[in-house]
Amino acid sequence: MKSGTLSSFLKNGAIWAFVVSELIFFSVAGQFLSLSDSAFMDPGNMLLLLKQSAPIGIIAVGMTVIMINGNIDLSVGATFALCGIVLLDSMTWPIFAGLGDWVIPVSCLLALLTGVALGAINGLIVWKTGVDAFIVTLGAMLGFRGLVFMYNGENPTSHLNWTLVDFAEAQALGLHTATWVLLIVTGVIWYVMTRTVHGRNAFAVGDNREAAVNAGIRVGPHMLINFMLIGFLSALSAVVFYAESGSVNPNDGQLYELWVITAVVLGGTKLTGGAGSILSTLGGVLAIQLLRKGLGHIGADTETVNLAIGLILIAVLFLDRQLNTRGKEELKI
Repeated sequence: MKSGTLSSFLKNGAIWAFVVSELIFFSVAGQFLSLSDSAFMDPGNMLLLLKQSAPIGIIAVGMTVIMINGNIDLSVGATFALCGIVLLDSMTWPIFAGLGDWVIPVSCLLALLTGVALGAINGLIVWKTGVDAFIVTLGAMLGFRGLVFMYNGENPTSHLNWTLVDFAEAQALGLHTATWVLLIVTGVIWYVMTRTVHGRNAFAVGDNREAAVNAGIRVGPHMLINFMLIGFLSALSAVVFYAESGSVNPNDGQLYELWVITAVVLGGTKLTGGAGSILSTLGGVLAIQLLRKGLGHIGADTETVNLAIGLILIAVLFLDRQLNTRGKEELKI
């Protein structure tokens, strides 16, 4: 098998092979090691896993676009928490007192607009200053988290709207609302990245920004749109999650950026930009959730789960580096 073909398979197909391997392993191991009477691949168990994958998965789809573009966003966890606060708290604002249940779409819209605005702040700073997105969003992560604590101190922001809870817990064709949102977001962004000019430009900018500029791509506005997109998806993730839970803890969303980046990298997206797959990112999200749930199913503690995922991430990054280095050497021959 040629290096390019092998690399393509490992980036696009291997993650799904890994997901299948996890299902088989934990199903077999669970028969001997699990303390639970239910099988690991019980339909209810798998549907719950898909639902639990949605908050991280929705953000991971946006992170894939950002990383293909050659950037990164470390502020997604803080954005998630801040938008959750806007969602729940705005339902209690006196100005909306007479709206009844119509306050739900209004509050959802405010949360989504907040996410877009926060993403726009990151994008504008990266565009206008030329500072690396890692540094900009690291500062934004701290700043946005500061706003979360300033808003309500260390107290949770709570408001349980039962109409919203019923919608969040609803099922269609056996799938929960959160799962449907994840699948729809994945499908839409997959189409954008594979069938539109914006998607092709994202790969071009991430692969060679200078060449993209010479080709007439307006790189600054293009990156701004993508930062607004991930802000929107972080807010949408918050809407999906807090619609059911009804309470935002100021520390919510911490380490989300690491889980999201891990899922995206496991799906084969390059940290340096220019290559990646939306569908493979979905595989990366499912792989992480299966690993967390599977290890818990056989009695492993949280520390073991984190260690396993960390080792897998290091192995994937090492393999990616080796394949890219080998490909560059062959091009020189």
